[in-house]
Amino acid sequence: MKKLLYTSLCIFALISTGAKAQYQPKNASKEDVKKAQQWVEKTYKNLSQDEKLGQLFIVALYTNKGEDYISQVRNIVVNDKIGGLILMQDDAAREINLVNEFQQKSKVPLMIGMDAEWGVFQRIATAHKFPWAMTLGAIQDKNLIYQMSAKIAEDCHRMGINWDFAPVVDVNTNPNNPIIGNRSFGSEVSNVISSALSYSNGLQDHNILAAIKHFPGHGDTNTDSHLDLPVVSHTMERLNTIELAPFKALMDKGIGGVMVAHLYVPSLESGKGIPASVSKNIITGLLKDKLGYKGLIITDALNMGAVANKYKPGELDAMAFKAGNDIMLFSQGVSEGKKLIQNALDRGEISQSRVEESVKKILLTKYFLGLTQYTPKNPENINADLNNDSHKALVQNLYSNALTLLKDEKKLLPLTGNQVYYVPLEEAPYQTFADRLGSNIILKKAGEINTIPAGSTVIVGFHKDNSTAYKPYKISAESKKTLADLTKNQNVILNVFGSAYALKDIDISKVSTVLVSYENNEDSMNAAADAMKGKTKIWGRLPVLVNDQLKPGMGTDLDPVSSISKSTTSKQR
Repeated sequence: MKKLLYTSLCIFALISTGAKAQYQPKNASKEDVKKAQQWVEKTYKNLSQDEKLGQLFIVALYTNKGEDYISQVRNIVVNDKIGGLILMQDDAAREINLVNEFQQKSKVPLMIGMDAEWGVFQRIATAHKFPWAMTLGAIQDKNLIYQMSAKIAEDCHRMGINWDFAPVVDVNTNPNNPIIGNRSFGSEVSNVISSALSYSNGLQDHNILAAIKHFPGHGDTNTDSHLDLPVVSHTMERLNTIELAPFKALMDKGIGGVMVAHLYVPSLESGKGIPASVSKNIITGLLKDKLGYKGLIITDALNMGAVANKYKPGELDAMAFKAGNDIMLFSQGVSEGKKLIQNALDRGEISQSRVEESVKKILLTKYFLGLTQYTPKNPENINADLNNDSHKALVQNLYSNALTLLKDEKKLLPLTGNQVYYVPLEEAPYQTFADRLGSNIILKKAGEINTIPAGSTVIVGFHKDNSTAYKPYKISAESKKTLADLTKNQNVILNVFGSAYALKDIDISKVSTVLVSYENNEDSMNAAADAMKGKTKIWGRLPVLVNDQLKPGMGTDLDPVSSISKSTTSKQR
């Protein structure tokens, strides 16, 4: 497959209204660029004004909201001639059939996007889940992240998706962040940049557009922007050092899109309460003019409570376009937005060249993604194609490489053939881990720990609910007490199947061994059990600042053993 790496270097092509900055693949020849520009020019000239304005909008397609809803989307595609769709929850085959239909009905190929940060599983439950960014941030070999996103790109192509709204490049410096957290690569700028670059390249080298988000930085917020408007009150010096740093670094690495957040940042916008997503100072003044970004600029979803509750349909879209966005995502009022943008054009508040700039950027991106030659996707066997052994092997390897050994004072790992007890705590499933450890492991519930002989090796598992990325990570008082009681006369191995932040207020001073597995699912539990038995190397590093004792970069290497004790392997189920 021809590699596609978007470059932030721009080509200035002479066109009817003057010089315009446009994108090209890094390895495109002069002839490739010439053909692209010719297609863009021809297509643009053949669009009516209404069709040009339609290119600026992406609306949501849910297939689990019934036929009336789908008919509404169909009407918007046909009548408003929109630029794209964002696929939401439900059935993969149904979505493929609708994408095929809508692409056929569209004069200009549609951009099909999805929030697929941890793969299309984020919206398609039958697909295979990839690790969250926080887990990936612990991985030292960033090429593994590239392999993951290349596989996500493969799944996107299978679905007819051409834009993954990922990766998140917010630096998560606030452990209580309700909406970023697990979606961030960590609290260190350098790690976020290297991880995000591998992720982005894995997508774009395989013809899926990336979008770094959420500009100008959502990592230190304590409000969910889906519900209300978060405020980021940092000084300009701090913003440049932390929040803006990944965006500035990655813009020079050819990332095709930037998504702008619904955040109020007083240091960047003097107007009280004006979200970044509709701030001309932030989008045009900072992102485009000062930082020189030339790629596609897209709003965060316009249905989010931080902004949607304050404006009528279409008003927000017009404000977002005036501010400098190229694309309004999850529009709640396409026809109204188009009218308001045209009214602003008629009044001279926006120039036609501004429309031309955005539409030609969109068209050129579509050309380089190969959308001018759209081939319908086959819905048959889609679930098996999105969830098979190739996914499982890759994902288990990712979790294995993320495992972080924070301490092992009594050298309890790897496990030997001696008797080991296992005490699962917290609310989530644990049986996969128990089964993988083997039948010589004796499982004890929290109320049974007094029956464990003194001096035994005891694995304590904090199994947190990971059904969504936003579940609380805090450990209950009961679990803390059980852990403390066990440390009095046992050799304890603590394994955290959840966020590293779960250790924030846990006393681990008397715990011999602490391992962080980051998530609680079958793949992570299998990977953790194998590593604890010495089958795979442990060499992950902590990606976040947890507390004064647990800092980013912490972790100890543990090499695998060359052979496993017969007494262990013979009893495995």
